[in-house]
Amino acid sequence: MTIELLYFAWVRERIGKASETVSPPETVTTVAHLIDWLAADSAVYAAAFVDRQRLRAAVDQVFVALDAPLGNAREVAIFPPVTGG
Repeated sequence: MTIELLYFAWVRERIGKASETVSPPETVTTVAHLIDWLAADSAVYAAAFVDRQRLRAAVDQVFVALDAPLGNAREVAIFPPVTGG
């Protein structure tokens, strides 16, 4: 499976890029697993994702909880909480 990852706000700043394409192993089945897999690969990702309570996600442009299944996701966005104004 190939997934387009999008990063926004301070997540993008900490990782140093706005997007990337990844092919996680079949054992990566949820957004949380994806974040764990990325964090295990690099100290930069580990630092960006250290406080999971401050992360939000969307799968194929639908807001989801971090424990949401990836299914056949083509796009996953990771971002801080959004506030209205």
